[in-house]
Amino acid sequence: MRLTRFTDYALRTLIYLGAREPLQGSIAEIATAYGISEHHLVKVVHRLGQLGFVRTTRGRGGGLRLGRPAAEIRIGDVVRVTEDDIALVPCFASDRCAIPPACRLKGVLGEALAAFLAALDHHTLADLLEPVARKDLTALLGIDRRPPRHSPACRDGPPPEKRPANRCR
Repeated sequence: MRLTRFTDYALRTLIYLGAREPLQGSIAEIATAYGISEHHLVKVVHRLGQLGFVRTTRGRGGGLRLGRPAAEIRIGDVVRVTEDDIALVPCFASDRCAIPPACRLKGVLGEALAAFLAALDHHTLADLLEPVARKDLTALLGIDRRPPRHSPACRDGPPPEKRPANRCR
């Protein structure tokens, strides 16, 4: 079984955002960290947002976050919804077979595919982000998990309750 680049990028995006939690990330940051196409990643993130795996916020202070807790994102679910054609052989997707009454291959390959997806279902994004892995991931991907520094205007400005929304956290 070979996963598409789309699924690969979807999984990488989720790993990046999970490693960055609770801070937001951006498409540009993810593309840079992995050395992948930002243009293609836009499509992936859009789809992940539609599916509820990623939450996007537009505008200043916007970015990307996981759409649900990492422990609720099963790897098998991500693969199922991001792969366009998960059929291992063409006869899975059609009834065009020269030997249907005698063919046992479709059943064997179907069993293998089910086992593959079942194995992925045993793992969540949280499993991939266990503390040691998360520490290694943040270092390897160049993720700074420190909150952004406040500008001098925020330190010297009005008290937090009187500041405009989305400004000077």
